[in-house]
Amino acid sequence: MTPPPLDGLRFAFGTLSVLPVKVTRWDREAARGGMLCAPLVGVAVGCVSAALGLLLLALGSSALLAAVATVAVPAVLTRGLHLDGLADTADGLGSGKPAEDALRIMKQSDIGPFGVLALVFVLLAQVAALSQLYGDSWARGATAAVVSATAARLSLTLAARAGVPPARPEGLGAAVAGVVPVRGAVLVAVAVTLAAAGAGAPLGSYDVVRTVLAVAAAGGAAELLLRHCTRRFGGVTGDVFGGLAETAATTALVILSMNV
Repeated sequence: MTPPPLDGLRFAFGTLSVLPVKVTRWDREAARGGMLCAPLVGVAVGCVSAALGLLLLALGSSALLAAVATVAVPAVLTRGLHLDGLADTADGLGSGKPAEDALRIMKQSDIGPFGVLALVFVLLAQVAALSQLYGDSWARGATAAVVSATAARLSLTLAARAGVPPARPEGLGAAVAGVVPVRGAVLVAVAVTLAAAGAGAPLGSYDVVRTVLAVAAAGGAAELLLRHCTRRFGGVTGDVFGGLAETAATTALVILSMNV
């Protein structure tokens, strides 16, 4: 039975954000709808991020402070879930141990040296890119905040496509792994790319190309990480999903910040 669209939205917002949304169903059908709706969570998170950044700029803050605030919002709205996943994934990959041992390292509550390095470099890159974008214009910074957050959640939709196995039999990764039909993932990717192009259109023709490239590059970087993790761990986990989201967001911001 196909769940009503509202069940998918509840699943998406209830699992991918701290917004007070009650998840009424936790089955594979609801998970499919939720992962297809994941980019909508990105739009919401990105809009809140951009709004805070613009508010600080309007109050006379520096572009750097606006960038820091913009990067902080997604962390707050996800309880740091994606950043924690990035750190755990980096520790698992950096350990060089067999899949079973690496997965056990990822489940530990502490953060190892690889996780710390990943967090530092990713957050620095995001802040640096957004600072430059806000410095160029408030519109470019705000657009980048929304586009990067949406591209980050698109990576989750693509990673949940059929054929990608879970690394563990339990957890969020197992709940959503393989639930999205490949055709559905492609259609969502096309829709997000077109929407990103539309968001860049008011800024000029070059920004249309840049936003499209940003979404494509974000998806490509996330796909490379996904394949590497699948080979190393035997599948995906909730931590891997978090790592994919942060990788995609950072890649999108870097591309959007380039004036070439």
